[in-house]
Amino acid sequence: MHPTVRTTSRRCLALIAVAPTLLLGTAIPGTAAGAAAASAATDSAAQAGTPRNGVCEEGEFCYFYNSDHQGSVSDFTESVGDYGTTQPSCYDFKGAGAGQGLCIKNEAASVWNRTGQTVTVFFNTGFGGATQSFAAGAKQNLNATLKNNNASHRIGAAISRAEVIRRAQTWLNPRVPYSMDKVYQGYRQDCSGYVSMAWNAPAPGYPTNEMWRIGHDIAKSDLQAGDVLLNKAAGADGHVVLFEKWADAAQTAYWGYESTPGDPSGAKYRQISYPYFPGHGTFAPFRYNGIG
Repeated sequence: MHPTVRTTSRRCLALIAVAPTLLLGTAIPGTAAGAAAASAATDSAAQAGTPRNGVCEEGEFCYFYNSDHQGSVSDFTESVGDYGTTQPSCYDFKGAGAGQGLCIKNEAASVWNRTGQTVTVFFNTGFGGATQSFAAGAKQNLNATLKNNNASHRIGAAISRAEVIRRAQTWLNPRVPYSMDKVYQGYRQDCSGYVSMAWNAPAPGYPTNEMWRIGHDIAKSDLQAGDVLLNKAAGADGHVVLFEKWADAAQTAYWGYESTPGDPSGAKYRQISYPYFPGHGTFAPFRYNGIG
C-alpha cells in the first residue's frame, strides 16, 4: 500500500465504495440508453431556472409557505438532504409574500414540481421517514403528515449502491486515463469526474470543493458502498475517495476505486488506509443525496 501521487487540481482524486454484490440497473453512459439519459439531462439543464431566486421557474422544484401555492416561494434545482434551521445558513423562503425569510424546514404547505422528474419530500433530514412523491408537473398541497413537517427532498429516482459500483467498474478495463481537461462518456477524467459518473450525477461532474451541493456529511459508522471520504479543502488540497467495504475488522483500511495521475494513471481499485493515505489533508465520510 502506498500514497497516491498528489495532483495540483482541486478535483484531485476520488474513490468509490464498492458493493460486495453487483446488480444491474440504470443506463451507463456510452450505451444507447446512456446516450438517451445524457440527452435528457442536457435538455433538463438547458431548461433549468435560476435557483434560489424566489421564482418558481421551469426546471425547478418549489415549496410554498401556504396551501394552494400561496405565500413565499423557495425554489430548487438540486436535491437537498438538510435544510438547516437557523439563519443565515438555512434554506429559506425567498419570494415575496407570507413566510418570506423563514427557514423552510417544517414550514412548507404546498409544492410545484417543474423539474420533469418525480420529486420525493421526506419527513426527516437525510431522506428518511414518511414520504410524499410528486410527479413531473404536479402542483399539490403537502399531505397531513408532511405539511409543516418537510425536512429534505430528492429530485429523481435514487441510484442503488450496486449500480454505483457497476458504473465505476466500467472505467477499469480498459483503464480510463487521468485528465483534468479531457472527458470520457461526457465526464471529466479526473477523480471527481469519475465519482460523478459512478453516481450518475450531472456531467461533466462536480469538482471536489462543490460536492457539498449534492450530498451531506455522515458518521464513520454509517459508511456503506457508494459513500465517499471527502476532503473539502480548496485548491490542490481538496480530494474525494469513494468507499467500498472495510478491509479489516478494526476499520483501519478499506477497498475502493479512485482515479489518480500516478502510476498507473487513471481509474484503479485498491486498498486504502482510512480515511486516506497520510499527507493528503483531512477527510470525512460523506453521502451523495441521490443514492438509495
